[in-house]
Formats: sequence, structure tokens, C-alpha cells
Amino acid sequence: MMDTLALDLARFQFAFTVSFHIIFPSFTIGLASYLAVLEGLWLKTNDDKYIQIYKYWLKIFSVTFGMGVVSGIVLSYQFGTNWSVFSDKTGPILGPLMGYEILTAFFLEAGFLGVMLFGMKKVGRKLHFSATCVVAFGTFLSAFWILSVNSWMQTPAGYSINEAGQFIPEDWLAIIFNPSFPYRLVHMLLASYLTTAFVVAAVAGYHLIKANHNPLAKTMFSMALWMIVIVAPLQIIVGDFHGLNTMQHQPAKIAAMEGHYDSHDGAPLILFGIPDDQAKKMKYQVAVPKLGSLILTHELNGRVQGLDAFPEADHPPVSIVFWSFRVMVGIGFGMLMIGLVSLWLRKKGKLYQTPLFHKACVLFGPAGFVALISGWITTEVGRQPFTVYGLLRTADSASPIDAVAITWSLTAFVIVYLCVFGAGFFYIIRLMQKSPTRYEQALEARLPDGAEVPPASHPNRLP
Repeated sequence: MMDTLALDLARFQFAFTVSFHIIFPSFTIGLASYLAVLEGLWLKTNDDKYIQIYKYWLKIFSVTFGMGVVSGIVLSYQFGTNWSVFSDKTGPILGPLMGYEILTAFFLEAGFLGVMLFGMKKVGRKLHFSATCVVAFGTFLSAFWILSVNSWMQTPAGYSINEAGQFIPEDWLAIIFNPSFPYRLVHMLLASYLTTAFVVAAVAGYHLIKANHNPLAKTMFSMALWMIVIVAPLQIIVGDFHGLNTMQHQPAKIAAMEGHYDSHDGAPLILFGIPDDQAKKMKYQVAVPKLGSLILTHELNGRVQGLDAFPEADHPPVSIVFWSFRVMVGIGFGMLMIGLVSLWLRKKGKLYQTPLFHKACVLFGPAGFVALISGWITTEVGRQPFTVYGLLRTADSASPIDAVAITWSLTAFVIVYLCVFGAGFFYIIRLMQKSPTRYEQALEARLPDGAEVPPASHPNRLP
């Protein structure tokens, strides 16, 4: 078993690498669907603006996809180096699920990505559109399997435990579609769509600030804001259902999220406060009476369990969970406000002539990523002190290696990640700073000598 310092370092290392990784697949999930919509609209309307926007985002998608693959490989190795006991005990269940993700999702994405990137002038319109749709479906499949794995760790089902202490599958349908999986999958997919919509809105807003007559920026801005208007309130509703499911299966996590050290009838909704784990109370709290019970139980005087209902050894770290949850929720309501303001400006006919709103959208560009990471912190830290909730403790899941070895690998990860992914982020930002109109002109200018761009009206070829 690891000592305490080595365990904390191993946990921090995994948290550091997964925080980098989650940025990329969440963005590619939303962006792949956006690309499919753009190409579908182009096929339906034959309007060149959609295929120009498609080409603009396609290069950004390819870079992001590559960075996601590289950052994901590192996580797999950590299961063997730092979490070998966890891998051994959960391998009969989690191993096949993660293998299915590679055999289905990754093969689809990697195989048809080549057609998306290099087949524009080589295949027919419908075949190229099919490739885009297959890649988008592949990103969904990837989320499906990974969320199934993580959800099983949160709400294990369909298993038995053999004499060696390994989790053995008994019912694969119960394992895959475990109690929290549907809520977490929908919540994650909507978060990915929102994240992508805000990035697109930020890029479009940036170009509208520079030139509010830019036709491609207007189209991107309008499409992104319609997505925000639809998905932001839907995400809040789905989040409520997800919270009710979590209260049923992981009540200690809900107690930490809400900041309740004591059980209550008619529990307040604590908006802000300073958790004190030593004193077991929330200091300087700002709360709305009975609203916590109304949200969680749909009754004003409903019973809400506090951390006092659970053994102290099973309490998650309250401060981290309490504040990460509030960051996520706060950003969610900020997103809703952006959507409502966009509706008002659209009605007034000022959506493209309001620089202050454009600047707000630019500032909100990274908000989806912050909310995603905050949500994952809430989920993963709230599950502590277990890796498989209620069954396998984190302290019993780690490899027997010392803190020095983990310190060296953690240092190497930090340096390499900041250099490699820092360069990747810088390159993506540079791509986003290019005007989509000028970018399309530059694409055509870089065609080989003598090559011609087929006209948009050609029935079988992409321009």
C-alpha cells in the first residue's frame, strides 16, 4: 500500500492529466456535431457560406482531436503504474468496456477522419458528409463507453466479487446501463455542446468586433447562440435530475455539494459559506431557508441527509466539492443569461451591432471548459474516499510505489504538458484569430499550381 504522501501525489497526477485530457474530447464531441450540421446545411441549401465555415473549423478539429488522443494515452499508462491494484480488481469489468471504446469509437473516428481531412476533392459530397457524420457518431460512442466506465465506478451494478477480490461481471446490461449512467451521459453531452457553442460564439464575436459586417462570422454567431438558447436551460433541467439521482445513490456526495454537515427537515439552500471540516459546520453561510429541501426532495420540509448520517471515514473533502459545484452552477446560469440576452438583441435587430455583447461572448469563450473541469472535480472528489463507490477505497487501489518515483513522473508531466499542449493551445488560438473569410481565400491560394476549385454547383464534388 502507498504511504499518504505517495497516494496524494498519485491522485494529483491523475487529476492533472485528466483535467488536460477532458478539454479535448469534450470540445471534439461538440465540434464534430457542429461540422456535421454545417455540411448537412451546405448539401441542403447549396450555400457556400456553410462549407467555408466547415473548412475553417475542420483544421481546428483535427488539431484538437490529435491532442486528445495523445493526452488520453497517458491516462491508460497511469492505471498500470500508479493504480495497479485498482486495475487488477476492476479489470474484468472495466477492461472490456474500455476495449469496446477503442474497437468502436476510436476506430470510427480515426478511420473516417482521413476522409474528412483529405477527401474533400476526391470523393462525392454525400460520401464526404457520411464520413463527417460517422466521425461525429464516433465521438458520441467514445463518450458512451467512457461515461459507462466512470458511472459504474460511481454506482456499481451487475457484478459479483470472486475469492481474489476481483469484480466479476454478472449482467453486462446492468453494468453498462448502471443507475447513474443515463443522467451522466446526457449531462456530459449537453456540456460538450455548450462548451463548443461558447467557443464558436467567442470566435465569431471576436471577428464581429473587428468587422461587424463579416458574413461568415454572423452565421457562426447566430448558430452558436441558438444552440446556447436551447441547450443551456435544458442542461439546468438535466442537472436537476442528475442531482436527484446522485442523492439516491451517493447521498454523502450531495451533502458535501450542498454543504450540509447536519441532517435537516426543511434544509436551507446554502449559497455561500466557508466549510470547516474540523468543527463540522458551515461558517458565515448565506442561505435561503427551506429551498434546499424543495430542490432536492421537491417538498418544503423534506428530509435532507447531512454528513452526520455517514461514518466520518466515508466523508468526501467538503471544501473542494462545495466550491467546485458552485463554480459549475454559477457558470451554467451565466450561460443561460447570455442566451436570454441574445434573444432580446435578436428581437431588437441588434445582435450583430452590439460590441459590448460581443466582448461578453469572447470573455465567456473558455467558460464551458471551466464548468466541465469543475463538474468533474465535483464528481470525482465527491466520490472519495472510494474508487468504486462504497466497495473499493482509493487507499486500497494504489500501486506499492514510493513518493519519490511519483514526484519525478509528476514533474515530467507538468513540464511536458505545459510545453507541448501550451504550443498546441497557442496554435489553435492563432487559427481562431484568422478571419474565416480570409482563411477560405488563403486555402484556395495554397492549392497546387494548375489546380482548380470545383464550382459549388458541381453535383458530385466538394469545392
